Parts: sequence; structure tokens; C-alpha cells
Amino acid sequence: MRETLIYLSHLDHEDTEQQMLKKLTKQLNGEDWSWNNLNTLCWAIGSISGSMVEEQENRFLVMVIRDLLNLCEITKGKDNKAVIASNIMYVVGQYPRFLRAHWKFLKTVVNKLFEFMHEMHPGVQDMACDTFLKIVQKCKRKFVTQQVGENEPFVSELLTNLATTILDLEPHQIHTFYESVGHMIQAESDNTKRDEYLKRLMSLPNQKWAEIIGQAGQSIDILKNQDVIRSVLNILQTNTSVATSLGPHFFPQISLIFLDMLTVYRMYSELVSSTIAEGGPYASKSSFVKLLRSIKRETLKLIETFVDKAEDLPHLGKQFVPPMMDPILGDYARNVPDARESEVLSLFATIINKYKAEMLDDVPRIFEAVFQCTLEMITKNFEDYPEHRLKFFSLLRAIGTHCFKALIQLSSQQLKLVIDSINWAFRHTERNIAETGLSLLLEILKNFQASEFTNQFYKTYFLTIEQEIFAVLTDSFHKPGFKLHVLVLQHLFCVVDGLTEPLWDASTVSYPSNAMFVRDYTIKLLGASFPNMTAAEVTKFVDGLLGSRHDLPSFKNHIRDFLVQSKEFSAQDNKDLYAEEAAVQREKERQRMLAIPGLIAPSELQDEMVDS
Repeated sequence: MRETLIYLSHLDHEDTEQQMLKKLTKQLNGEDWSWNNLNTLCWAIGSISGSMVEEQENRFLVMVIRDLLNLCEITKGKDNKAVIASNIMYVVGQYPRFLRAHWKFLKTVVNKLFEFMHEMHPGVQDMACDTFLKIVQKCKRKFVTQQVGENEPFVSELLTNLATTILDLEPHQIHTFYESVGHMIQAESDNTKRDEYLKRLMSLPNQKWAEIIGQAGQSIDILKNQDVIRSVLNILQTNTSVATSLGPHFFPQISLIFLDMLTVYRMYSELVSSTIAEGGPYASKSSFVKLLRSIKRETLKLIETFVDKAEDLPHLGKQFVPPMMDPILGDYARNVPDARESEVLSLFATIINKYKAEMLDDVPRIFEAVFQCTLEMITKNFEDYPEHRLKFFSLLRAIGTHCFKALIQLSSQQLKLVIDSINWAFRHTERNIAETGLSLLLEILKNFQASEFTNQFYKTYFLTIEQEIFAVLTDSFHKPGFKLHVLVLQHLFCVVDGLTEPLWDASTVSYPSNAMFVRDYTIKLLGASFPNMTAAEVTKFVDGLLGSRHDLPSFKNHIRDFLVQSKEFSAQDNKDLYAEEAAVQREKERQRMLAIPGLIAPSELQDEMVDS
């Protein structure tokens, strides 16, 4: 529907505008007035944003907003007014270009949103906070620039009245509000002003935090009070919201609370472990334990958000790593399985992805703390601890990619555990876990190929990996992994030429080359897997693989044809085998849409693509 309206607007923008204004008049004179009609009309007005030239869009929008404000004035009843108000919010949120060009209007809209934040009609406060975030993301520079006729930038005025503005909001709405103001502050280029704004923004949660930490210093039991636990959680969530939008400039604030936060984390973690140890398996499901664990999770999320966003300042985040080693990593290892937070794994994956080889010396410590104990949790079956599974393999992947030397230094038993766990991951029918396992396997294979241990590694693992990959490639349950299965097999078939030691057991048989041995092994392997295929068909397929191994498209098509023709696949939907081609098609379609103004809504375009 939206695309059709955009095309109609391009064909005849005058007519589109007239049709919409005519319908709006019928709302005003009561002829067509109903919630549904107004919602539909405002959706349509919002949907054509970006399809008109700026001058026309400005004129159109001024008329629309004027009429909607009139409608709000003349309509009786709180519920009706709330519906009209939410439609006004929706429409203005769809037109960021207009807002950026008209400061007075933008300021009026934002002040109106602040009024709505005190309106108790269901849904209005949520809508006001969400619209505020949406508008700030698109117009943030306007709020930190001192506008003509103003005494100070809007952000400063906002911070002065902050306590009053958020007085009636729920915690989750306050977090959205704080995230929005974080976006504003991030747009300030003067460091001193930016830090000053941040300090003012965080003064309320920081006051409360200092009060709680002070009381805890006198009596640690205060931290067990449920209201205090909820306050701590709320403060941490507020910090995470600001860290999300402020990025590396959140540094002064996180430095302020970091060490106290780790102390609180450790204390709550020990409390969780002792409660579960005393209360047995059911204790881990109690609301008290869940509340304590949400504090641990939020702490980890806050640190991960900051590390992840500290883009240009790697040295900033790195200094937070040593103090975390025992309270977070050591604690993970010491906990009972039900008290281990999967976020510990994703936090360290983020840290390694961010600081890469600089983390090399820390990997053995990370490995020791999480590897064995997490594997024991996730390899009993394919269901328990789903969060830990994916995050564990993401952490392994980060280590395999950026700290490969640490893998080489593992003992052969430890390396076998790593490879076994990867094989185990890609046998998973959970797509994310299987794909992470395959991507990690590919990284490790390439890294070993380039190392001095290449012969030793492939002699140990080549046949196992080939067998495991063919098993998932041909069982028809793992089709989404097809692209990566192909890449792993191609790697294996190409690597044989570079190996200088035999892959076969030289004491029992002899082959002229590794390639001949792999050919023979693969024919036997597939012959056993596809008993309904003749030996000639299997041999032809394997020779085709070896013949096309240096040309990925032919290699991939060869495997796909073989699968589609096999009995297991012939009666199934095989679209996953063509996923790559479909992705290319989707990107072409996106480029086509970008070429038509308005087809991708201005509110959905990346900030870089819009002028501020």
C-alpha cells in the first residue's frame, strides 16, 4: 500500500495532496470522523514522506498539522483527544527533514511531547517517549546548537527541568528518555560541554547510587532488600540506555561507578550461588534469584555496551579488563551451572573482537574459567542452556579469529575438545549455532593451513571433519548451512595439494598422493551413505568435486545438483540451497527502491544518508 501511494505521489503530487487534505476536512467537519478513519489517513500522510520536493512537503505538512491541531481543539472527550494527539506525533515523526528545517516547530513538538509524558491515557506516554527518541535521532544537532532567539541550547534547558519532565514516567519510559538525551549529548563536539551535560543528565541516578553504596558500607544487608535491588537494577538500566546512545563519551560516567558495580556484582553472585546451593534446583526459578540475576545481567550488558561502542578509543575500554577478571570470570567458574550468566561469554567475545591480538595473554585465563565448565553444561543434549550455547561458540569464534596463537598453545587434549565442540555445534539444528560453528571451523582451518603445524593438524582432523561435514550436508536437516558446508569442503579438497605428509596410515596402505587417497576415501564414505546410488554415479560425483575444487561456483553447483538429484532431497523444498542467489536478488531490489525518493521512508534511512 505504501509503495502504491509513493508511486501515485510521484505521478501526480498535486492530486495526492488534494485527496489527503479533502479527507482531512471530512474529519474536521465530522462527516467521516472515527478513530479508524483518522488513523488510516494519518498513516497515509506519514507514508509519502520523502516523495515530494521540500518546498511542497513543507506547505503540505503545515496544513496537515494545522488541521490536526484544530481537530484536537474542537473534539470533545479525553479518549478522542488522545487518539488525535498520537496521530499528530506519528505524522511529525515521519518528516525529519521538515523538523530539521523549522526549529520553532521542532521545539513546539518536543515540548508537546513533554506534556504528553504526563498524560495518563493508556499508550500516550509510550508513544511520546518513542516519538521523542525517533525525532532526536534524526535532529540531534539542533538541540545542542544555540538557536536564534534562545538563551541556551535546548539540551541545557531540558536538563534543568529533567526531574519534572520524567516525574510521571514508568522506569522503561525513563530509560528511553535517557537514551534520547544521550543522542543529543553525543552530537555536542565540545568535550567540556559534553561532559558537563552528561554529569547533569546522570545526577539523579548517581545520587541514588551513592546513597545505596553508602548505606551498604554501613550494613551489607541493605543490598538484600527487594526495593533496593530494584533501584540498583533501574540505575544500571538507565546507565546502559545512555551508554547505548553516547558511545565512547560515556567514559567519565562508567569510570565513576565501575568498581562499586563490580563489588555489587560479586556480592549478588555469591548470594545467588548460596541460595541455589541451599534451596536446590527450584531455588534458581524463584523470583528473588531471578531479580538478583537480572542485576548481574544488566551489569554485564552495560560493560559490553560500553566496550562495544568505545570505537575510536580502544585504550579506554582495555583498562576495564583486568579488574573484571576475578569478579566476573573467576565468579563464572566458581558458580553452580544454574547461576552462570551466558552474558559473561558474550562480554568476553565482544572484548576479544574489540581488542583482538592485545587479548592474547588473557586467553588462557578466559579458557580456563569458561571452557570446560560450559562444555559440560551444553554437551549433555541439544536443549539445555540455549543462551550459553550460542554465546559460547561466539566467544570461541572471537578467539579463533583474533587470538589464533592461543589455540596453537593448547594441549592436544584441549585442542581436540575445541574441534569436537565445533563439530558438535554444526550438527545443531538451531541455525545460529550451526552457522557460528561452521564459520569458526573455516577460520581455524585457514589459520592452521598458514601455520607451521599444518601437516600435524590435518593428519589428525582432516578425515573426521570431512566425514562430519558430509553427514550434515546430506542429511537434509541442515540445508541453511549449505553455503558454509561447501566452503569447508572446498577448503579441504584444495588443502590436500599443499600437505607434505601422508593423510593415510602409512603402515597399512600406500597411495601416490594425498589427493588420490582423499578421492578413494570420499568414494567409500559416500558409497556407504547413499546405498541407492551406483558406484559409477558416486565416483563421477567425487571426480567432479576434485575437478572443480578451484572454482567455487562450479564446485557449489556440482554439489547442489548431486543433492537435488538424490532421493533424500528430491521430494523436499530446497530453497535454502539457493539462499545466496536470493540474497543477491534482494540487494538489487533495495538499490532499485533507493533510486525512487520516498520508497524507503526518510525515518528509516541511516543518519549518514540524511543531511542534518
